Amino acid sequence: MVPSPADEDDDLDDLLDDKPKRRAPESTSAHRSPRPRSSRAEPVRRWQPNEAAEDPWDDVVDDRSGRRGKAKPPVFWRARDSLYFEPLVALAILAVLLVSLFAYTANWPPVYVVESNSMQHGSGDHLGVLNAGDIVLAQRVSNSSIVTYVAGVSSGFTTYGEYGDVLLYYPNGSTSATPIVHRALLYLQFNKSNDTFNTTGLPSGRCGTGNASVWYVPGGSSAGCQTHGLANELLLYHIGQKSLTVTVDFARLMATGSTHSGYLTLGDNNTEPDQLSAGVALLSTLVKPSWVIGVARGLIPWFGALKLLLDGNAAKVPDASWEFLGLTIAGVIFAAAGVHLLLRRGREARAGRRESDLGFEEEAPPPSARRPGPARPSTVQPWQATPVDETEAAPSPRRVSYEQRRRAHFTSAREAPRPRRRAPKPPPDDEGDDA
Repeated sequence: MVPSPADEDDDLDDLLDDKPKRRAPESTSAHRSPRPRSSRAEPVRRWQPNEAAEDPWDDVVDDRSGRRGKAKPPVFWRARDSLYFEPLVALAILAVLLVSLFAYTANWPPVYVVESNSMQHGSGDHLGVLNAGDIVLAQRVSNSSIVTYVAGVSSGFTTYGEYGDVLLYYPNGSTSATPIVHRALLYLQFNKSNDTFNTTGLPSGRCGTGNASVWYVPGGSSAGCQTHGLANELLLYHIGQKSLTVTVDFARLMATGSTHSGYLTLGDNNTEPDQLSAGVALLSTLVKPSWVIGVARGLIPWFGALKLLLDGNAAKVPDASWEFLGLTIAGVIFAAAGVHLLLRRGREARAGRRESDLGFEEEAPPPSARRPGPARPSTVQPWQATPVDETEAAPSPRRVSYEQRRRAHFTSAREAPRPRRRAPKPPPDDEGDDA
């Protein structure tokens, strides 16, 4: 006799009922009395609304302490992920650099661009000397600390390929004019009482007319090696890279307005001092100490050429300077990329070693465990033989057919199906047989 679906539903309800049931004594009657239907059994596991869902982040090893337990929530935003992070870092680096330069030079602005080729040694670019497009630092120093060219010959003090200091000064004291970057050749002290000049710093042992001489005072009875009360001329020998003989005409100095004390200046690539230029307008009179911005200290080659390019004076920059500038910029970019890759590889290596020391490999949490928001709890349906893994996403509800329920009933390992007793066959009808 094939069991009906209704009987199998009753057996499934009995199977899933966790409460033990008392079996009724077997009846000897031909027909079994109908068994009362029991109430629907509780599911194997049912989720309660007030039940706290298990947090999949509870079983995570803390990278800092190395202990297993509640880990800190992941960070979803960092300052370095912002679009403004890199520009702000660049501005901060620039601000620190400018403050450092100001502290070193005691000047503002601390840097100046060489805008002419008057200090070049030749027509090309020579590293270590001042070329058009170079950037120099203007350090403020006391007047007594400035070393002139003639004084540097005696002491051996050199800067940028020649003796003495290079001055940055305002021509004629005009702060609105472009500063001039030239070498201090000699300091002259003016005597207002008799309109004469005194010289300082001339090497006493190098006076004369010989090949080794540096200076000499020509003319009549005053010829010789005097350093005070000079009114006519002063000869300076072997000056600069061109080995010039510079004639200082004191009468002309006074005629052009140099009736005060100051520095006589000369560009390394020029042939006449700024205060004695013939045939052109004078760059400046004798440079007073108050006109001096500072002395040139330090050098940043080539990068000032960008300013000259914007001003339309790119032709003044040597061709080699543009090549060196391009190579330098490319080198800086490649160096920055290399440092970035090295630091990134180092961070990844340290993270790998830390994970190996802790004994686990970092894995991405399942979709239900990803923050923000609580994990979605999972449920177990009555017809499921085994509970669902809590770390997996809850299954979507689906319709279960009668055949699936029947198969789950007879294949369950909790309780074997009870044998079904069949009703005894009725005795044969003797009257019918006789008939």
